[in-house]
Amino acid sequence: MENIVVCKEYDYYERKKVIDNLCEKYTFLKKGVIGRSCSGKGIPLLKIGSSESYALIVAGVHGSERITSNVLLMFIEELCSALQADGYLADIKVSKALRGRGVVFVPCVNPDGCDISLLGKKACGEFGDKIEALCKGNFTRWNANLRGVDINHNFDAGWEALREKEIECGILGPAPTRFGGYKPHSEPETVALTEFCERVNIRHCMALHSQGEVIYWNYGNKTPAKSRKMAEILATSSGYALDVPIAIADGGGFKDWFIEKFRKPGFTVEIGYGKNPLPIEDVESIYRQIREMLLLYIIM
Repeated sequence: MENIVVCKEYDYYERKKVIDNLCEKYTFLKKGVIGRSCSGKGIPLLKIGSSESYALIVAGVHGSERITSNVLLMFIEELCSALQADGYLADIKVSKALRGRGVVFVPCVNPDGCDISLLGKKACGEFGDKIEALCKGNFTRWNANLRGVDINHNFDAGWEALREKEIECGILGPAPTRFGGYKPHSEPETVALTEFCERVNIRHCMALHSQGEVIYWNYGNKTPAKSRKMAEILATSSGYALDVPIAIADGGGFKDWFIEKFRKPGFTVEIGYGKNPLPIEDVESIYRQIREMLLLYIIM
């Protein structure tokens, strides 16, 4: 059987077509939009099952880390295939494991940033000259959104302290990475994700990033006691290490906000190893290493 998700780079429109094709083939996979990016691109949502609470996985938060979207789409396709065939994924009977459980996916939180990193100036619209100057012509490492704000520094969790660290590092305004905006939740992509989590009962969240093969699982004094045990299971399954973010990587992130806001488990998983953007040829080996971990996560 030919896969819908293949080993190639997807821009926004190609990714949208892949999502449409998955939903057409697997009618139980429901799609929606949680919001829109700075340029008006839809931020898609995919849902499986109906439940009182849902596990959430997001990807494509940083432009140069767009391989995370490919990995997540691969998992969604294999999960749907196993459900439709009443079969197995990673030696687990999927229909039984997901009975009574729901899961939601946001394959690309930052479609503008991903397109800028992939396509360069032609993806920047009227901001082309400004973005070219900010990144000094090297679009491939672009992580921020269209306005030069790093989405994973824009959440209201230790944002003020993180802003001080950014200033100490010389990050004073819009930049390719690590500028958290002039105030928390200033960006439409951030608002889309926070409002979705406030509207839907999410039992735990996971954000896929690259790279490093590590799992971040705690934030402040509101981290649930069970988070450590869950993180250990994920680490054992994937072979990834547990870690703690430091310096300018601490605070302002989605899982930080989620933990602080809801006092529920949240995880950041840095997939793969190397220099971003990771080569698309790595996507299948990365996926094989974490597919069991992703399944265990959504059935916890």
